[in-house]
Amino acid sequence: MTDTRQARPDASSRATLGKAADENFPVAPFFLPRAWRDDLMAVYGFARLVDDIGDGDLAPGGADARHLGIDPGTAEDRLAFLDAFEDDLRRVFDGTPRHPLLRGLQPTVRRHRLTPEPFLGLIAANRQDQQVRRYESYDDLLAYCALSANPVGRLVLAITGTDTPERIRRSDEICTALQIVEHLQDVAEDLGNDRIYLPAEDLKRFHVTESDLARPSAGASVRALIAFEAERARELLHAGTPLVGSVHGRLRLLLAGFTAGGLAALDAITDAGYDVLTGPPKATKPSLMRQAGAVLLRARREG
Repeated sequence: MTDTRQARPDASSRATLGKAADENFPVAPFFLPRAWRDDLMAVYGFARLVDDIGDGDLAPGGADARHLGIDPGTAEDRLAFLDAFEDDLRRVFDGTPRHPLLRGLQPTVRRHRLTPEPFLGLIAANRQDQQVRRYESYDDLLAYCALSANPVGRLVLAITGTDTPERIRRSDEICTALQIVEHLQDVAEDLGNDRIYLPAEDLKRFHVTESDLARPSAGASVRALIAFEAERARELLHAGTPLVGSVHGRLRLLLAGFTAGGLAALDAITDAGYDVLTGPPKATKPSLMRQAGAVLLRARREG
């Protein structure tokens, strides 16, 4: 008989999972059934760890590298780290993974018969981050979001047994919007890592240079650009809202929370006068609750 219990995370893995509290949206809120919370946190642990690898946020030669059997001499090579992580991910589907977070993911994969593709998409997005530092067009950025964000929503639908082609399409709209919102919040941090997720065609349209993005506060042209991109994200979130109305019960609350988290973060960006260079604007709890109520009301009308 297959053991479907979640593996117990070590200290490093617990630190990774603890980052869920800093996200724009509730990852696995208390009102969900325990089995869903466990599965969603298992997926979150994978997604957070692969992002940490891609961002270089892990200590070279630390516990995560040791779990994956990475030679200390190559521990700072992010592509080699991602290759080792992908090898271990494949063991989730055909063997026994080495990393505790991936051992914790294995019961979720087996319970819901998840496929490797969404997980591989998230790894591919982080590989792309090592090789692509600028995006020429909005379509190029959307293609990146299809790897970096949309797989997460698809996994949520698969775990909850609600994935249909229409729901997947709406989920992709929401997840892409959430990724764009995160990029808007992190313009200064991303530039510090030599990455710009604002399309080059839009920078030209608003007469914004990279030097403008490096200033301590945003000038009028940067604010106008951020307002434009924020409105794009808001439109995507509204377009995806029928997904919330297409499901019921606690899942509806969860998806409303995801959507409201993005809208509340956009409220914070607006309240900051679209100046995202002084620091990432963060959503407040009152704004999140207000937006959640608005999303649920809109979902009932459109569902």
